[in-house]
Amino acid sequence: MDQIDREILLLLQADASLTARELADHVGLTPTPCWRRVQNLEKSGLIRQRVALLDPEKLGLTVTAIVQIRTNDHSAAWLEHFSAALAELPEIMEAHRTSGEIDYMLKVVVPSIEAYDDFYKRLISKVDLYDVRTVFVMEEMKHTTALPLSAAP
Repeated sequence: MDQIDREILLLLQADASLTARELADHVGLTPTPCWRRVQNLEKSGLIRQRVALLDPEKLGLTVTAIVQIRTNDHSAAWLEHFSAALAELPEIMEAHRTSGEIDYMLKVVVPSIEAYDDFYKRLISKVDLYDVRTVFVMEEMKHTTALPLSAAP
């Protein structure tokens, strides 16, 4: 990956709808070689997919919760069951296995506290958990989907 590829990636992270001509104009190439670079970035897996980012508030999804989960069972079978349960709950935007006292962290987006309660009941009915703690987000201070390419080796 060279500097032009990095520039293409930065541009696409900001606006994936840019045409090959628009990208080419920004990076100083003609459209055909620029488009080939984009295709190579996709084939290599650096570009996983292109998506539309939706506004959660305009969709009525105004409650974000950070869910901290601890379990007493760290077996492969439990993890497989837990992963399957996560896949069945569309409210979960992110799920991470973490170090320290908390085993897993989830980011959950719902329209209301009542909807969160419904989510919580469905979650605990699907999988045995030792402890579940929820922190509700009061204000989103930074949100980005752009990876810090300047920090990449």
